[in-house]
Amino acid sequence: MSRLKELRAIVRRELQKMDSEEKKASAIAHLSGVSLAAVMIAEKRGLDPELPAMAAMLHDMAAYMSGSYEDHAHRGAGLAKTYLAELNQTTAAEDELICSMIYHHDDKHVIDGPYDEVLKDADVIHHCFYDPSKAVKEKEQKRYDALRQEFDLK
Repeated sequence: MSRLKELRAIVRRELQKMDSEEKKASAIAHLSGVSLAAVMIAEKRGLDPELPAMAAMLHDMAAYMSGSYEDHAHRGAGLAKTYLAELNQTTAAEDELICSMIYHHDDKHVIDGPYDEVLKDADVIHHCFYDPSKAVKEKEQKRYDALRQEFDLK
């Protein structure tokens, strides 16, 4: 089994602890959708897609497990270390990169490293394309417009 597939199993197990079936389903859809978008963006940008896909599966776990989005990106980077230690298939450098992506993913107005940007953009893609009837959030508009251009979406 691939380490991404094993990480997805850990995430699903953890999300089963959530009380609300609706929130659980939404969490799985969001994490899986962001993971898929991260692979596509990384491939398009010539980056290794596996680590962004793994970061995407973990990026909102702190919010889902605590029920609070307050400082969830920073808290999530610490929580990700726990899940990566359980997985026990990543190097220290890979853990650092995954945790950096998670730590920075909510800073949509800031430009960070190329891998950090993949997760930010994947998150925006899922937020904006999962339900096209919803308005694009102000903090995501600039990224959304740039992604539409990058992917040649008129």
